[in-house]
Amino acid sequence: MSVLSFHWWRTVVFLIPVIGAYTIVLGTVSLASSLFDRTGRFAHGCARLWSRLTLVTTGVRVRVEGLELLEPGKTYIFVSNHQSIYDIPVIFWWLPYQLRIIAKESLGSFPFLGWHLRRTGHLLVDRRNPDRAGILRRWRDLVVNGLSLIIFPEGTRSANGRVGRFKAGSFMLAIEARLPIVPLSIVGTRHVMRKGRLTVEPGDVTLAIHPPIDAGARAVRPSIDDARTLAADVHAIVSSRVEAIERARGTWPSA
Repeated sequence: MSVLSFHWWRTVVFLIPVIGAYTIVLGTVSLASSLFDRTGRFAHGCARLWSRLTLVTTGVRVRVEGLELLEPGKTYIFVSNHQSIYDIPVIFWWLPYQLRIIAKESLGSFPFLGWHLRRTGHLLVDRRNPDRAGILRRWRDLVVNGLSLIIFPEGTRSANGRVGRFKAGSFMLAIEARLPIVPLSIVGTRHVMRKGRLTVEPGDVTLAIHPPIDAGARAVRPSIDDARTLAADVHAIVSSRVEAIERARGTWPSA
C-alpha cells in the first residue's frame, strides 16, 4: 500500500478526526448518563448513534439476513466471527436489542471507549484468570434487566476471512446461563479496515443472522465436553455461511 494512496489520506485527514469527534462527544454524553442511568440503556443509544455515524461516514453498506428469525424484546447471546473493529458498529446498529459486550479487560483502559464499557454494564474479563462464577452472576443480572450479550469466541480478528477456532469457555457459561445462542456471520468488514493497517475504505458488508440455538437444553449438568461440542456446532454454522458469501464474492482465500 502506498502511503500517498487516496484512502490513506482520507483515513488520516478526514475519517480519524471526524470519527474521533463522534467518539469524544458521544462518549462524554454516555459517561455523563451513567451518573443517573446505571442500566446503560441511554448509553446504549449513544453507542448505536455512534455506530450509525461511523458506518455512514466511512461508506459501509450493510446487507442483513435473517433478522425475522429473532423475537423482539427477547434476551439472546449473540456469537459472531471477528473480522474487523467495524464488526461492533455493524452489530450495534443493525441488531435492535440492548447489547452488552464480553471483552478482554485491557479494553477498559482506553479513553472514552474503555470508560464507557466499564460504566455501562459491559463485561470485561481477565482472560488469564477468569472468574467464572462472578461472570455467570453478572450475566444473570443482565438477563434480569432484559439485556443481550455479544461474544467473539475466536479471541482475535481474522486476517484472511477464515473463521478461527471458537474457544469453549464462553459456551460453557452460555449453557449454564440457559440462554438461547444466536450465531452471526459477518463478511466484508475485513476489507473496510484490514488487520494491522491504518487505511479504512468504503465497502459492502453482510450480517447473516442464524436461527437461535437452545443452549440450556444441551445438558442438565454441563461439562467442558458439552461446551466444546456446542462451540464446534456454532463454529460450523458461522464459518459455513462466511465461506459461502466470500466465495460468491470471489474473496475467499485460496490457502
